[in-house]
Amino acid sequence: MSNIKLFEHKKIRSHWNVEDEKWYFSVVDIIEVLTDSPRPRKYWNALKTKLKEEGSQLSQNMGQLKMQSEDGKMYLTDVADTEQLFRLIQSIPSPKAEPFKQWLAKTGYERVEESQDPELSIDLAMENYTRLGYSKEWINQRLKSIEVRKELTDEWESRGVKKGQEFATLTDIITQAWSGKTVKQYKQHKNLKKENLRDNMTNLELVLNMLAEATTKEISKEKKPKNLTENKLIAKQGGTIAGNTRKAIEAKTGKKVVSSANAKRLIASKTKKK
Repeated sequence: MSNIKLFEHKKIRSHWNVEDEKWYFSVVDIIEVLTDSPRPRKYWNALKTKLKEEGSQLSQNMGQLKMQSEDGKMYLTDVADTEQLFRLIQSIPSPKAEPFKQWLAKTGYERVEESQDPELSIDLAMENYTRLGYSKEWINQRLKSIEVRKELTDEWESRGVKKGQEFATLTDIITQAWSGKTVKQYKQHKNLKKENLRDNMTNLELVLNMLAEATTKEISKEKKPKNLTENKLIAKQGGTIAGNTRKAIEAKTGKKVVSSANAKRLIASKTKKK
């Protein structure tokens, strides 16, 4: 979930990854804030070279996400999580280093508060999605899908499934069973790279994805799987039930449910209808 945060009235592009439960921040924006450099990208490129020469793996371990630039277009941008930023700040001489560390800590604390008070999290999500141009109907579906996803991952954790690769494996099985595509194929179908797949689903796609995940959770609660192999079987069962529903809808409507439309097209379509 993309967002804009402010430090001393300066914008810092950020993204909350629901599955990783981490904030990711634009490194260039951080550099600009800490150094007041008129050319933060050049500063960052020089710093990356310096870190590499010193034997640091910090810059190589950072990822990239598409974030909106000042021209309104989306570009791949170097991003860092909170832990990486604390290490990066040590390499940047700046009188703002300490205030910025406090800001980072506060940002993390606010996220904890949101997780303890669902209303805060919901309000923030609605604000962000509305600002991005999504319809109210879509936002309601998306928020519900986040709740359903959390219930499923809680169930997986209670069965000993590990976050990360094991979560991704089960998600892939569910997705393929209901949609006919793996997560990778689904994202390629929508011309996505690092964007969140659910943020680019239509209302009907979200509903079927929720059905698949909710059904998987319910079967898991009854069957009580003891290992990853058993969880894989249940994931396929839950996804297949939603997949059968998809096929029934397609048979009645004559239209494919799995759409190539992504968020950009969905929002543009909504704007045209106004």
